[in-house]
Amino acid sequence: MVRLAIVTTHPIQYHAAWFRALAHHPSVDLEVLFCHNATAQEQAQAGFGVAFNWDVSLLDGYQHRFLKNFASHPTIGSFRGLDTPELYDVVEKKRFDVVMVNGWHYKSAWQTMRACWQSGVPVMVRSDSHLHTSRPLAKRISKWPLYRWFISKVDACLPVGKWSKDYFLHYGAKPERTRTVPHAVDTEYFSDQSRRLSPLRTDLRERWRLRQEDSVFVFAGKFIDKKRPLDFIDAIAKAAHQGAPIAGLMVGDGPLRRQCEEIVASRNIPVQFAGFLNQSEIAAAYVAGDALVLPSDGGETWGLVVNEAMACGRPCFVSDHVGAGPDMVIPNETGAVFKLGDSADLATEMVSAISRPQLLKEMGNHARNMAENYSVRSATDALLNAVEVTTKKSL
Repeated sequence: MVRLAIVTTHPIQYHAAWFRALAHHPSVDLEVLFCHNATAQEQAQAGFGVAFNWDVSLLDGYQHRFLKNFASHPTIGSFRGLDTPELYDVVEKKRFDVVMVNGWHYKSAWQTMRACWQSGVPVMVRSDSHLHTSRPLAKRISKWPLYRWFISKVDACLPVGKWSKDYFLHYGAKPERTRTVPHAVDTEYFSDQSRRLSPLRTDLRERWRLRQEDSVFVFAGKFIDKKRPLDFIDAIAKAAHQGAPIAGLMVGDGPLRRQCEEIVASRNIPVQFAGFLNQSEIAAAYVAGDALVLPSDGGETWGLVVNEAMACGRPCFVSDHVGAGPDMVIPNETGAVFKLGDSADLATEMVSAISRPQLLKEMGNHARNMAENYSVRSATDALLNAVEVTTKKSL
């Protein structure tokens, strides 16, 4: 049995099912080390726009602990907001066979890597960072020597997809030490939810004042700059102006919501607002809609709403800077890719899809199949393969 530790910032809704699956594997003794427990108010400050707690269990079914955070201003939103020096003792005393660090954008991640190097414990780093995120030249130059140094020292690099693999290789990762561990959601849960809710599709549309005859495109996410919700609204307006039977459903909240609502009202654009929907509610929005749109810029290093929507049998229209695009979105098969910031291009893609309703349905079926490649089982198998290669222990 391999003793595996995972160090991550805080409980995240997408990780819970994965951690449970790992914990239930007969060859793994798992402990998850959280560096912080985000409050409902911190969730609001992170861009969700409303204070809330997730309505699904994030901690049941696997061994975990919360480390003491010594940061002067504890937060998941800054590098110094997570400072957990007890990691040195935990790694040394526990003698894990291997440690996986989720990202390195916080101080605790670097404390973990240093503790592993000092104790001789193999360390793996997982990341979804990619080279399509806009960064100032000075920052890119300053990162180069540091990243080349530490990436060469970790025992395994675990990208989540094609672009993040390119990122690791760009900074000197050895191909033989690079193994993809895909981003995943509980596809079984979302698929079951979509099938359960499908007979209620008419009622769901009435709930959000959507016409039954319209093709509905869903925006799901924080109303913040990097998500570009205004591009979504403008594309819906352009498509509607062409006479397309189209509507938009915007799910979420955040700083830009009021501006979005004002634009929709002033221009009479066929867009409805569902507000924030918790994890147990979000599938209803996908079922009410016909496709997901993610117009984000390169700050969207993946976009797990793509996984959710596809698991519900909905194709996805994403900008050419969204991290999930190269892996999950195949044009005319599982969705479409449009130019970042080009609402006219997005409108054209949507109108084209509406004109071929059978294709839209077929893309949804292909999307559901694609989502299975990014299931909890897929992520579990991939991580265990990486663990086996890194520790040289057969699982």
